[in-house]
Amino acid sequence: MFKKMTYRFDALRRFALTGQATQTYIRHIRKSGLFDRHFYLTTNPRLHPLFRLMPERHFAVFGEAMGLQPNPDFSPNAYLRHNPDLASYAHAPFSHFIAIGRKEQRVTKDLPVLVPGNAIPVPRIPVGKESRVAPYAVVAHVFYHDLWEELAEAIDGADLDCDLFVTITHHGPETDALAARITETHPQARVIVMPNHGRDIFPFVHLVNAGLLDNYQAVCKIHTKRSPHRQDGDDWRRHLIGGILPGAQTTPLVRKFVADTGAAFWVADGQRYTGDDWWGSNRATATHLLRRIEIRESEFPLSFPAGSIYWVKPVMIDMIRGAALTQDIFEPEQGQVDGTLAHAFERAIGHIAQAADMQILQTTELVRAAPVAQPRGPAYVSAFHLPQFHPTPENDAWWGRGYTEWAAVTRAKPRFAGHMHPQLPADLGFYDLRLPEALGAQAEMATEAGIDAFCVYHYWFGGKRVLQAPLDALLARQDIRFPFYLCWANESWRRNWDGLSGTVLLEQSYREGFEFALARDAMPYMRDPRYQRPDGKRPRFVIYRPEDLPDPETNVARLRQAWRSLGLGEVELGAVRFHVAGDHPVRANLFDFWVEMPPHGLVGEPDYLFGGPHGNRLGFDPTPDFRGLIYDYAAVIGNSISPDRKRPTNLITGVMPSWDNTARRGADAHIAYGANPARFARWLRAIATERLPGSYRNELFINAWNEWAEKAMLEPGTQYGRANLNVLQDWIGHRRGQWHAQHPHPIAAE
Repeated sequence: MFKKMTYRFDALRRFALTGQATQTYIRHIRKSGLFDRHFYLTTNPRLHPLFRLMPERHFAVFGEAMGLQPNPDFSPNAYLRHNPDLASYAHAPFSHFIAIGRKEQRVTKDLPVLVPGNAIPVPRIPVGKESRVAPYAVVAHVFYHDLWEELAEAIDGADLDCDLFVTITHHGPETDALAARITETHPQARVIVMPNHGRDIFPFVHLVNAGLLDNYQAVCKIHTKRSPHRQDGDDWRRHLIGGILPGAQTTPLVRKFVADTGAAFWVADGQRYTGDDWWGSNRATATHLLRRIEIRESEFPLSFPAGSIYWVKPVMIDMIRGAALTQDIFEPEQGQVDGTLAHAFERAIGHIAQAADMQILQTTELVRAAPVAQPRGPAYVSAFHLPQFHPTPENDAWWGRGYTEWAAVTRAKPRFAGHMHPQLPADLGFYDLRLPEALGAQAEMATEAGIDAFCVYHYWFGGKRVLQAPLDALLARQDIRFPFYLCWANESWRRNWDGLSGTVLLEQSYREGFEFALARDAMPYMRDPRYQRPDGKRPRFVIYRPEDLPDPETNVARLRQAWRSLGLGEVELGAVRFHVAGDHPVRANLFDFWVEMPPHGLVGEPDYLFGGPHGNRLGFDPTPDFRGLIYDYAAVIGNSISPDRKRPTNLITGVMPSWDNTARRGADAHIAYGANPARFARWLRAIATERLPGSYRNELFINAWNEWAEKAMLEPGTQYGRANLNVLQDWIGHRRGQWHAQHPHPIAAE
């Protein structure tokens, strides 16, 4: 106690009693604008509370003599070492820099020592499906080679069922020796030598981009964080790593973290930094990084996992890959302690978590958190399916020989910074749906993600069929699994693609007796054993634009009777709830159910970010030729879950992974800004509690499986890979488990 009192008295005395020269120096420091208070306080966290109020005084009285840095780019010791003519300023080298040194552009800090041969190329990483073995992965980056044993002790002490990836910064010949040592003690580890570029961030991103970290339930990221600019660098590192690899408690805590669908990151206590003071000089760089994944920096307050040591969920991994960060955009290594892409990345991932409405949990919070109850999930999931991925005579005539949906997709051009176009297919490639195997591959992927059926557009115009080849070929191949039902796309085809205006290419005529002709035309599909009966009894059929029917009441009654007369019996008949009223309003209970089809009916004037009545609220400008509309995807989510919106009681809740018809409409496109896997995950979690309980038969409808030219697709693409499918599978899996495999939904005669 006596020692503590003596220390406090000495601190008070030093705080109050300083000479006139010191007081003058403090004023010069403040006036110079070169003292970074935030940096000084964060890199010296153990300052006495009195000195935390006036850090300039601490620097002038104690800090400079101790070698503490007043900002990220000035080291008192390095300044004297690189400028030996300043011996007379040994007591206050920063005063020389303020008055003279900055004008002379003197060296202010130690530059990195370049080891001969250090400029190695970034290694190519082949990856296959066999790379994932364990449920979790640990990624350890080793810059300081002498700290590997410390990392290994923490990893081994956790006794975790994990795959281990070790990236090593190349430091010449000693690197090979370290790699051999790691392989000897951890023979299952994958060791990858990296150039000294992008700190611990780029090596991690490189593994993400290569797909090595796909499909894990959670990934742990650690590194040899020495932080020489901090007084407590070694203690901080041990706290960061020990907080997320706490020995025998690691496995139960990781399982708890995985089970919490609202958690994005798990960090050690005290490592969730919140508040704009933590931006440092990284805000502008983070803003540009976030635009690559359509997140606006202004949307959220800053909150992020500090120290770059954490456990992270798969959707965050997918978002990192979507940002498409490559080596060339990371700055060359020059010993920076702030202001690089690596520092901006550290902060930006906090915004990604908030876009997903997910939390950064600290260890004590995770320990104390009660188990998260999962709401009931959907009983049945459908996705709209577009068959226009094969050439037809009509499209040859209207759009050019060989035209398919892929032609529009590949021609799309970006209309603003971060607008990722063209959107190209990944796993399934540029398929031709005339091949039944292509339909089978789609169905296998969809079933794995929890989708029960495709709602396939049926193009029938008074007896004329278009785009029928895929399903016709399917009927001849009973060995192909493809659960489906039909949606009659009964609007006229027009040249501008939106079905509402422009030159008519194929008109819907509704001639007398069309109901029976339509029913008869659909019979071969509806009798197929793969045609879906979601209630176990009635085959399902959907009409896209019911208000376009000339007499909805009569037409629907005749259609139902036609199927009865054809021997099919009762049909579960539904309709899409379109956003533009037709000429013939339809009563809510005319159909067995309605389908909510975002964005239809879920976008209002307040939601427009560009092109609406409020002008440009994006925060940046699209290309000068852009004449379209950009609205907020997050606002669509809000409208979807709002209890104030009027909905029919027999409505199936709908969602969309994204929406952007740039591929079709070019500069006149309608775009849902901010549509990414993180926000799609947020939407699914929200509707589980807010909408599904009141949804027709507890069903969910997704717009769409493969509307590539409208960017409304679940299929894997080059930007986010399988991210949307992973999000859907994870969400359904938390609720249905393996229900699909054990209890397949009933379908006719199967």
